[in-house]
Amino acid sequence: MAGLTHSIFRTSALLSGLVTQEDLDGAIARIASSAGPSAEQEVSDETLADKLIELGLLTPYQADQLRAGRTKLNLGPYVVTDWIGQGGMGQVYKAVHKLMGRECAVKVLPLNRSTPESISHFAREIRTQAKLDHPNLVRAYDAGHDGKVHYFVTEYVPGTDLRRLIRSQGPLTMQQAASIIRQVADALEYAHQRGLIHRDVKPGNILVTPDGVAKLSDLGLAGCLSDGDDDPRAGKIVGTADYLSPEQIRNPYEVRKVSDIYSLGCTLYYAVTGKVPFPGGTAASKARRHLDETPMHPRRFNLEIGEEFVDIVADMMEKDPAVRIQSAAEVVARLEPWAVETGPLPSRQLGKSPWTAPPLPTGSEDTDVVIAELDDGDSIQQESFSQISQGTHPFGLGSQETRRLRTGRKPPLPPPLPSSAAMARRFRTVLFVTLAVAIPISIVIGMLLGLWLGGNLG
Repeated sequence: MAGLTHSIFRTSALLSGLVTQEDLDGAIARIASSAGPSAEQEVSDETLADKLIELGLLTPYQADQLRAGRTKLNLGPYVVTDWIGQGGMGQVYKAVHKLMGRECAVKVLPLNRSTPESISHFAREIRTQAKLDHPNLVRAYDAGHDGKVHYFVTEYVPGTDLRRLIRSQGPLTMQQAASIIRQVADALEYAHQRGLIHRDVKPGNILVTPDGVAKLSDLGLAGCLSDGDDDPRAGKIVGTADYLSPEQIRNPYEVRKVSDIYSLGCTLYYAVTGKVPFPGGTAASKARRHLDETPMHPRRFNLEIGEEFVDIVADMMEKDPAVRIQSAAEVVARLEPWAVETGPLPSRQLGKSPWTAPPLPTGSEDTDVVIAELDDGDSIQQESFSQISQGTHPFGLGSQETRRLRTGRKPPLPPPLPSSAAMARRFRTVLFVTLAVAIPISIVIGMLLGLWLGGNLG
């Protein structure tokens, strides 16, 4: 039969074990039947792939890989169905367990990054996440290796990360932001009570389902309060420059629970404004601004934000850890009045990437991700380590939230958040000017009214 012409796609499909010869014959028969008796019998690989996808026998990702001649689409008992994201140490894939049929996310450590140190870090992350079980934390399911490829299996969270949600839809309402951040704060309180600090709280690590459920992901940088010098990142500034707390920058050995509160405050600021607290500049300049500068007032970007809500953001972002909100539980309580049921969040189907999704790792990848480390000269150095998650943007590293559309000219710099004294002076000035203008006008109006009444009475 002409429809069974040998091809890379058909050979790969059979070798992969995803479909059988019976499946191929059945798909070709359906194509021929719908085309009519007078149609050509030759069936192209594109047409066959589309039919297999339509029948639910292949996913678009699998079809693309098979057309490229790749036949390995499993990691142990997990059949890979799609690509979720890419980071410096590898990829995150969507997969289904062969026996259980459960969808999950599989994080992979590529062969060319599988040094003893990296494998140790990877195992540490797996053990850390496996200890936690909370509805607002991404749950760990399994871990293992397929040959020399190490992988980590977690629950699959449908939807998108908070960063991409805001970049596509714009800032959230106070109610939507409060609901999401409150859930994350609840997850942080759970982790903090167990002695863990996340150290990389940011929009890209918060996964949001279409129903508005938030899950904090990526515990790859998490540290234990009791680890001390056993922490492989002790003394290093780890995290993302846009969300680093001042104490992380001054003395990484002093990172505590309140450091996560600061990062969560920066995330809340981003959620309601669509802006990072200190946009533009290098990682080193951002670090200095976290230490010394006050971010723009959130109402500069979103007039619908109430002042009481702004106070919560400010209290979470206090530079002095002793003055800052001291626990994630307090964040939960303070956001409670706004964290009402908001219904499904607005969603938009993200366009398909023009780039080909990567195959399962074979040791040929060569990508980097950074953990910022300030030396004595305040320069930013780089250190390779795994920092990917379900929410990692395929082309984004570190502080990509600061990227802005080019408009041809630099926008004016908004003023900083005014202090209480400055606000009092501004009020007195406005009051004085208002009275100075209103009193003469009222006198003139009175005189004119008197003349008009006098003329009418006369």
